[in-house]
Amino acid sequence: MIELRDVTFGYDDADHPVLRDVDLRLEEGELVLVAGRTGTGKSTLLRLLNGLVPRFSGGELAGDVLVDGSSIVGVAPRDLAHVVGHVPQDPLAGFVTDTVEEELAYGMEQLGIDPGTMRRRVEETLDLLGIEDLRDRALRTLSGGQQQRVAIGSVLTMHPRVLVLDEPTSALDPTAAEDVLATLARLVDDLGLTVVVAEHRMERVIPFADRLVLVDDTRVRAGEPAELLRTSSVAPPVIELGRLAGWDPLPLSVRAARRRRDALRERLSDRRSRAVTIAGEDQLVARGVTVAHGDLVAVRDVSVRVRRGEIVTVMGRNGAGKSSLLWALQGAGKRRAGSLDVRGEDPATVKADRARTLVGLVPQTAGDLLYLETVALECAAADQQADAVPGTCRTLLDRLAPGIADAHHPRDLSEGQRLSLVLAIVLTARPHVIALDEPTRGLDYGAKVELRRILRDLADDGHGVLVATHDVEFVAQVADTVMVMAQGEVVSAGTPEQVLPESPAFAPQVWKILGDGWLTVDEVQAALA
Repeated sequence: MIELRDVTFGYDDADHPVLRDVDLRLEEGELVLVAGRTGTGKSTLLRLLNGLVPRFSGGELAGDVLVDGSSIVGVAPRDLAHVVGHVPQDPLAGFVTDTVEEELAYGMEQLGIDPGTMRRRVEETLDLLGIEDLRDRALRTLSGGQQQRVAIGSVLTMHPRVLVLDEPTSALDPTAAEDVLATLARLVDDLGLTVVVAEHRMERVIPFADRLVLVDDTRVRAGEPAELLRTSSVAPPVIELGRLAGWDPLPLSVRAARRRRDALRERLSDRRSRAVTIAGEDQLVARGVTVAHGDLVAVRDVSVRVRRGEIVTVMGRNGAGKSSLLWALQGAGKRRAGSLDVRGEDPATVKADRARTLVGLVPQTAGDLLYLETVALECAAADQQADAVPGTCRTLLDRLAPGIADAHHPRDLSEGQRLSLVLAIVLTARPHVIALDEPTRGLDYGAKVELRRILRDLADDGHGVLVATHDVEFVAQVADTVMVMAQGEVVSAGTPEQVLPESPAFAPQVWKILGDGWLTVDEVQAALA
């Protein structure tokens, strides 16, 4: 179907290739998961499959990329749209029309397909993806999961044989992510599509994957998921637990792991312990916060308390009001009602420079904070604005995403690398409270471990930390307090042990396998030791 032969590719300003000597063959009717550490070349590999690299990225390509035995090197992506469909990381940024039906038809219009065929394909795609009721909806009013399905649909109407998706669930809550992945699995089973998915949250995709492609230090390996994950440096919790327990073969799903858990549960009996964080005085106290966008009330009468040394996480479905709450607590988002106190000051009433030292916010679209030409300039500006020791921002960046060159343009970085850079910039100011909106989006497991250490160090240093996220596994590892929002209101709050098991959607894999209050592999490992 698709074959890469001895492919080596490097960007024009890079010191070494992103991919080297890659030989890879993707068969028809497979769901292929592409995984690897942040910045190793997963997105580059995906864009090679439809000609976006090197045609629009620049760089030097050696070797050959073939579809059905014919080379596509030098072929315009437009001429491949009926063969390889590409869905980018941020679907909303790729939309070019106003409504769902218009977006589904747009690609076919560019290919000159006749109106009768276009109408038929739009209808069959609406039915296939279960979005017929969204036909006339404005794209910007859709939830994240709905937007993702529309983005998939806009590609499917052109009847490609291969569907390539870059981080399709990174911005989705667990329920929406499961819906999207179930849709992809159905496309493979019912239509025989080859689906290629690059995803950092492997625990979501592994149960659906027929084959795994690991990208690591310019090398690409492909094979059976269970076999490659035996030694992989990136692995979901179910695999890490299987390695720890010595299970062979490794289970790829919670269901498979539950069938083998009894002996491990016996070894863990009455040996569970979890560190308790002793938090200090209040850093942030918000009471009765209400936020409205026109007639839509996004946050309704929410109270939040963040103490010194405490990490508070906010969870909830897409559209629950998490981002609106964070912007209101940072001071930039207007409150309709409620009070906010950060160490005696309200961020909404002080100048921007002062507000950054009260509550520092890493937004969901991290690139919005980047405006200079190189990574080095961004780091130097952050040090200067925060009156920090030169090199402070760069040191933080190296901890989160090592290996990013000073000369790189921030807009050329991967999603995870951009997020790491913005996080380093915000942390350089050392605000009393650090607020992060989906900070693990685009980060691999190793980077998330480092992020957890940084957040815990900040908390131990006396800062308060507030994180809005869909990443259940990260919450289980890092949170002291968990809040769950729905329709703008807080519906549950407490410790991770109290809140996470309340809903299957927000329960981590280890709890689903072992139960009894176990939340992370680290806890199991500590008990066995």
